[in-house]
Amino acid sequence: MSPTRRVLIADVTVPFGAPPTTTFDYLVDPENRPHWQSSLRRIEDLAPVGDRAGGTGTSWRDITLVPWVRPRLEVIECVAPLRWREIGRWWFVDASLSLAVSALPDGRTEVRARAYLTVPLILSASTLVLTMLAPFALRADLDSAASIVGGY
Repeated sequence: MSPTRRVLIADVTVPFGAPPTTTFDYLVDPENRPHWQSSLRRIEDLAPVGDRAGGTGTSWRDITLVPWVRPRLEVIECVAPLRWREIGRWWFVDASLSLAVSALPDGRTEVRARAYLTVPLILSASTLVLTMLAPFALRADLDSAASIVGGY
């Protein structure tokens, strides 16, 4: 196996108008993802585990706008309604997304999202562009989710 590099490509915080449980339940359910994740057309092969959509061990395949990019995702941590983590694998690249959900004093919710990319060392320079673009894309996606959840 070749050496790899793990890079933080986005760290954003977005307020949601809904309470933490509502926000968490919406964000972690893979079937909701195509509604708010701009790069995603649909999901396939959903294999839920446990009694919660998006619970630890749940897996699915993302069908993205890029026809040949179809990562397999798996939830590796689900502590409702506080934190959630997934990892997506596609060829020799791993992408990780973690969500930390916090109640705000006014009843709203704050979601901090961190995205990491692990790539072979030889490709690590290519992550520079992603570190510039990913925060904007992740914030836009979460803003979209916040507007949907606010409509509940």
